Amino acid sequence: MKDRQSLGKKILEFIKGETVLAVAALLALLSLFFVLPDMEYINYIDYRVLGLLFSLMVVMAGLQELGFFQKIASAILKKVKDYRGLCFVAVALCFFSSMLITNDVALITFVPLTILLLKMAGMEDKMTPVIVLQTIAANLGSMLTPVGNPQNLYLYAVSGMSLVDFIGVMGPLTVVSFVLLVICCVVQKNSKMAEFGGFDAEKGERKAESEAKSGENIAQNDSDAKVKSAFIFFCVLFVVSLLSVLRVIHFLIPLTIAVIGTFVVRRHILKQVDYNLLLTFVCFFVFIGNVGRMEAVRLWLENLIGGRELMVGFLSSQVISNVPACILLSGFTDSWRELLMGVNIGGLGTLIASLASLISYKFFAKEQPTKKGSYLLHFSWVNILFAVILLAVAFI
Repeated sequence: MKDRQSLGKKILEFIKGETVLAVAALLALLSLFFVLPDMEYINYIDYRVLGLLFSLMVVMAGLQELGFFQKIASAILKKVKDYRGLCFVAVALCFFSSMLITNDVALITFVPLTILLLKMAGMEDKMTPVIVLQTIAANLGSMLTPVGNPQNLYLYAVSGMSLVDFIGVMGPLTVVSFVLLVICCVVQKNSKMAEFGGFDAEKGERKAESEAKSGENIAQNDSDAKVKSAFIFFCVLFVVSLLSVLRVIHFLIPLTIAVIGTFVVRRHILKQVDYNLLLTFVCFFVFIGNVGRMEAVRLWLENLIGGRELMVGFLSSQVISNVPACILLSGFTDSWRELLMGVNIGGLGTLIASLASLISYKFFAKEQPTKKGSYLLHFSWVNILFAVILLAVAFI
């Protein structure tokens, strides 16, 4: 009896922690009753997307563990003299880095560092506006490139867009986003660091590198040579992965290097890959593939989505988050431009619209648990403001 209760508790905890995966798995399972498994199932899976996503996740986990991003951030932030400057640099780091290292990695890396610096400067009361802007910056900066987030990588792969076309679609929205973020930073009430207890840049750099969550796992017994070789390996893997994203080389090349090379250089990194995200993709591929073979349902969905990709992409993201919304809707439309804009702007809005937003929220809640309500309120109205403006730009 106790074993059953323990198992049930574990299942509930898993569903609570991986709600999107649980929903995707349920949809895939239900679809099996309408389209019995056959050889066509093999063609449902986009192996290229999964392979590239895995390779990029390995790269980011490796560079993150080596403290590469923390060192860059610390070197920049120690030049900051006042709160407005700190806010701008923290936001800019998330905005521009997310274009290459993805929105979730940007937040995992820079939000803990920003929290630490605000605490050292005695600016805990400024935590909410800065972290909210960092979250928005990571979600919006990442929309410019195919490797900025999972939905972009997926749509870039299935749409056949060129890099120029892709950036041409998302470029104007990215520029407007950055202008809005700059305005938000400028209107912040400014204060000198010294007025809040001072700020020891050197101490902050050392402490940030040792305490920031994403840098805690660096092995203490690694020699400089091992660290350097690992850094070179992950940089090479990143370049090779980008070449594959740009369709210069086959995706099996970076995938093979990621698996074999990482196992040799730093095998524990393979455990840090988000396999649940990969499994979520697989479940949605199965569901979409099966629905596509149900003629009546497929036609209904195509009529529902057709011509409304921008708003349907945005609204569905508010409920199921933008990555699954993207995968789900892509099976019933070929209006890639509108869908691309819809699911990327769809990262704004509710806390679950972009699952990356949950990362920064968890960091904040851990530091200031009594202020979670005020954080969510501030998060909501700023996100809605950004979303309304960007939707207006997208419809022009």
